[in-house]
Amino acid sequence: MLTEFDTTLPSIKQVQNLIKQTTPVELKLLSEDVLTGRILWQDPQCICITDENSQQTIIWKQAIAYIKPKTS
Repeated sequence: MLTEFDTTLPSIKQVQNLIKQTTPVELKLLSEDVLTGRILWQDPQCICITDENSQQTIIWKQAIAYIKPKTS
């Protein structure tokens, strides 16, 4: 079942801003793994990030503990 992508939700808006501004992020998974990079896109189920080597990783949103802007 496809979930509607509600762009009025604050969480969706915030991630869209991170994409638009190409802000580096730290993404922590429920498995305790931490990924860093820039978010390329999101859809109702997944987020895709790219690291410094342009390696893309698609992550199921349900596996994410948090996303935060990466500080220098």
